[in-house]
Amino acid sequence: MSALFGAPLRRVEDRRFLTGRGRYVDDIAAPGALHAAFLRSPHAHARLLSVDAAAARVMPGVRLVLTGDELPDWGTLHVASPLDLETPLREIARPALAQGRVRFVGEAVALVVADTAAAARDAAEAIEAGYDMLPAIADPEAALADGAPLLHDAAPGNLAFLWRRGDADAIAAAFAGAAHVTARRIPNPRVSASPLEPRAAIAAWDGTRFTLTCNGQGVHGMRAAICAAMNLPEAALRVVAPDVGGGFGVKNVAFPEHLCLLHAARLLGAPVRWTATLSEDFAASAHGRGFHATARLALDGEGRCLALEVDAVAEMGAYLSSHGPWCPTQAAGTAMGGCYAIPRIGVTVRGAMTNTAPMEAYRGAGKPEANYIIETLLDAAARETGRDPQALRALNLIAAHPYRTAMGMEIRDGAFPARLAEAARLADRAGFAARRAASEGRGRRRGFGLTCFLETARGAPGEWASLRVHGDGMLDLAVGTQSNGQGHETSFPQLAADLLGLDPARFRYIQADTDAVAEGKGHGGARSLHQGGEAIRLAAGRLLERARTAAARLLQSVPEALCYEGGRFELPDGRSVTLDQIAAEEGLEAAAAHDNALVTFPNGAHAAEVEIDPETGEVRLLSYLAVDDYGAVLNPILAIGSVQGGLAQGIGQALTERIAYDADGAQLLSAGFMDYALPRAEDLPDLRVELRQDAPTAANGLGVKGTGQAGAIAAPQAVMAAIRDALGGRDIAMPATPEAVWRACARPDSR
Repeated sequence: MSALFGAPLRRVEDRRFLTGRGRYVDDIAAPGALHAAFLRSPHAHARLLSVDAAAARVMPGVRLVLTGDELPDWGTLHVASPLDLETPLREIARPALAQGRVRFVGEAVALVVADTAAAARDAAEAIEAGYDMLPAIADPEAALADGAPLLHDAAPGNLAFLWRRGDADAIAAAFAGAAHVTARRIPNPRVSASPLEPRAAIAAWDGTRFTLTCNGQGVHGMRAAICAAMNLPEAALRVVAPDVGGGFGVKNVAFPEHLCLLHAARLLGAPVRWTATLSEDFAASAHGRGFHATARLALDGEGRCLALEVDAVAEMGAYLSSHGPWCPTQAAGTAMGGCYAIPRIGVTVRGAMTNTAPMEAYRGAGKPEANYIIETLLDAAARETGRDPQALRALNLIAAHPYRTAMGMEIRDGAFPARLAEAARLADRAGFAARRAASEGRGRRRGFGLTCFLETARGAPGEWASLRVHGDGMLDLAVGTQSNGQGHETSFPQLAADLLGLDPARFRYIQADTDAVAEGKGHGGARSLHQGGEAIRLAAGRLLERARTAAARLLQSVPEALCYEGGRFELPDGRSVTLDQIAAEEGLEAAAAHDNALVTFPNGAHAAEVEIDPETGEVRLLSYLAVDDYGAVLNPILAIGSVQGGLAQGIGQALTERIAYDADGAQLLSAGFMDYALPRAEDLPDLRVELRQDAPTAANGLGVKGTGQAGAIAAPQAVMAAIRDALGGRDIAMPATPEAVWRACARPDSR
């Protein structure tokens, strides 16, 4: 590899974004396009008695009104990820528009298409829907109890699935023989991915074929899901995504609205466009996390972990979204136990149906929940047994590789003890006592948290990429992964240029178009460089093989005599030919696909320091340090930026963010940024990220591990450990809002 691999190249796409020239769905002109609006249920659970659209249909500018009874007999958007379950996944149909019953606030009841967005919204408000109220339930654990309101006949007891792992007898024996057992109830609250660009789409029909332009994160998977639901061959639908203003998992999948928009476009013979309002997306897209665990950790007399047992209820919402059941089960299971050598692990997860929005993948998708459990238990165990929390972690960290976890994952690389020691040193843990004393002198409480994280990164296995050389010297680089802000327009040409010895400016980056990209698995699981980068490496190698053969033919030489450098094949006598000359003469392109199913293991240790005002409960995050291993780093600027973005989201989850529903009527109480608090820049200190490259992975030919989810996986436990330390070890659940912290400070047994 040349000096380009590892170079801190600045993002080329930022000039476009910062000067307002980004091209999002709302920026795309669609001549003759009509506008769509959805009527949504104001009730969490009710029989839908009638939908009277007579008044709406005669309003000025209205072209079409559709109700659930007027849609074709489609299938449903099925769960995409395969699951190995003890109790099989319930087959729960989700209509594109409500039929017979509504099951959560925000469920779509009718679609209106009109000449303008305002006319469509006005007509939607003119539709009169009749409801017969039913009991609603938002609490997932209560939903599984006897006598709870039933959401679906197909899911008796509101149980969507039962997932179980571990040797129950061996785990019971380990706990029976333990010197100490720490037990905690560890909730991970429901949150919103909160992309600043809400869902948006333009549906078109040309008489023979559909085109859906949307801000999705995986166009091929979305096409497959939509076509399966609408009984279409995949060739009948093109899916395209322009710039995407944040996704974080919620935009990975197709939604019922996409089916309705496509159907309306076919009926009307005109493009139909829709952009959700912010409140629509908070209520009706999907949420993340929502994992409520009771967990136990067994230690021997020296403090070594003997067994971990987790019994959890995972929120599923009113319907099963594509990846919803996968996140708290098989995804979380891969990271259960974190970086620690725990010989026995048992996990039971029950999926609960509630009258709330469906659940989807959100940055980390199960791994944050798993890491949060073990790190919370270790801090509690250290306090209960009088041990130093860093020493307890160091004693139990996996120290030699390969190591096969009790959950069946083979961790092949890493330097976990070194990361922990470095983080403690760089965060000056040794000097914390003096800083705490200074805070106490000002009437403040100061806390320090030092925790670890382990990610199991891959996403969907396999990927595709192609390279095409043009006679003008430019190259097309197409990749089946997809950027929604990560910087692929910079990093992927940087990688291809490194492999081919060319200038990155010579590459045109192509993504997110099912016509232009033959196949692909899109975004998700911190997979882009591991999977997409490997496909680029293979495609570049294949391109050079073909180019060498062509160059030998053009120069009337044998391939072995040619020397390649900087886009040129040269013979010892000085005769040469360039890649673009070969392309102009006979064309030059290559594609490659692989089915790499190996997982990479990003990891690290993070230190957070907080100061609390006990009079108000205000928490100030004073410092944050990450010492992380992502294998070989292609572009450190992009890697650090990606981690910092994830840290901001994880810090937000720890301190401020929570989707809240009314306990009685399952009404959404946090339906926008007035009620759902994202962290602001002023809430964050300098997020210091130190990269270590001493343990590259062998899972791909580049040695790279994913950075996309790590910050969100690592930050919650580090921040919460610091808060609990400031509170003298008092338990407090996320989010640690000022009110919750103030109440903890006011308790008699709080120091």
